[in-house]
Amino acid sequence: MVTQAGGMLLVETVRKTGLDTAISGALTPWRKPRAVHDPGKVLLDLALAVALGGDCLSDVAVLRAEPALFGPVASDPTVSRLVDTLAGAGPRALTAIRRARAEVRERAWKLAGAAAPDAGGQVIVDIDGVLVLAHSEKQDAAATWKRTFGHHPLVAFVDHGQGGSGEPAAALLRPGNAGSNTAADHITATSLALAQLPKRYRRGRRTLIRTDSAGGTHDFLNWLTTRGRWLSYSVGMTITDAVHQAVLQVPASAWTPSVEPEGQVRDGAWVAELAGDVLKGWPNGMRLIVRKERPHPGAQLRFTDADGMRLTCFATNTTGTAIATLELRHRQRARAEDRIRAARDTGLRNLPLHHTAQNQVWLEIVQIALDLLAWMPMLALTGTARRWEPKRLRLRLFSAAARLVTTGRRRILRLARHWPWTDVITTAFSRLQALPNPD
Repeated sequence: MVTQAGGMLLVETVRKTGLDTAISGALTPWRKPRAVHDPGKVLLDLALAVALGGDCLSDVAVLRAEPALFGPVASDPTVSRLVDTLAGAGPRALTAIRRARAEVRERAWKLAGAAAPDAGGQVIVDIDGVLVLAHSEKQDAAATWKRTFGHHPLVAFVDHGQGGSGEPAAALLRPGNAGSNTAADHITATSLALAQLPKRYRRGRRTLIRTDSAGGTHDFLNWLTTRGRWLSYSVGMTITDAVHQAVLQVPASAWTPSVEPEGQVRDGAWVAELAGDVLKGWPNGMRLIVRKERPHPGAQLRFTDADGMRLTCFATNTTGTAIATLELRHRQRARAEDRIRAARDTGLRNLPLHHTAQNQVWLEIVQIALDLLAWMPMLALTGTARRWEPKRLRLRLFSAAARLVTTGRRRILRLARHWPWTDVITTAFSRLQALPNPD
């Protein structure tokens, strides 16, 4: 009997995408001549353990307990030494890992075909901050804007749309007191995210950058505008007094009803574009679109709201599209919160190591785990199962036990017939096996 038998879906995803070969090749410079364990395999074992629910280095023991499924797994001291080595190598090791992920990402999207996030001809990248609490004096842990203590990473996710989830493109580790609207950090995170995308999406406005109002700074929007031929953006903006006064001047005929994803009109919400240079000194070609809606019963209005309506606005450089559609597109940025919740459930609940360099390596491990949790459903699952978040995947698929039978020089995993999701596991495994092997 073996446990975590459903985790073989992740192992097969690693093999079919070529992630094992890519990571091993990337970490070749850090393999000692007489080393027993390949650094790439050790790093992937850590990522698999995190994908299965682990939240520290020693949780790799979950894989070590099942060598028939996951192969030989390094000891805890070996795992710790590898993380220390990669942390000591600094940006060189991180760059090698990121290049390998970008290479494999392109292959995973090709294998996915119509299920890939770029199937519609455009890739959407959502950038947001996340607070990670610390319960000890870790390096760079500091008081946060929410009066907690910890770190404030800035993360970027590729949105899979309504039919899927999302995958990480960048994670920038920052001290807890890092500002939410720091333009330099947004520029760095965006650059890292763009490097994860196939080259064809770095031109022709085939990539959309979405942020909340934390990205609505002069420097960040100027940086995006200088790349206007290559990038589209949809960035939340703060309601200033100038915007507030401009909204009051919009005639009733200029307001358009807001719409929902299914196309129906949303009752009690309207959108309009503010004409003229409402925000003086901002980039040319920037469109400012405002939304007003009736507040929910009991909701408290802000000073920036007007006529009993709640106001929000965003800036974009997209033209030729109805403003109601643009507003819906920006509102769907809320899916980034789902991605952050999934990341918290996959190793980002806390940063387990002491030094910042070590925790940056941990963030790369978390991203690899999240990649696998996005690629496996994209390649192998269909329907509502493709939208399952990590907790549900672990409960229903990965935690399934099985009997490992060796016969005729073959190994067969026999899942329990009474397990409600046995058919989902076997079908997904068959879909993965049908994919072509990497070159």
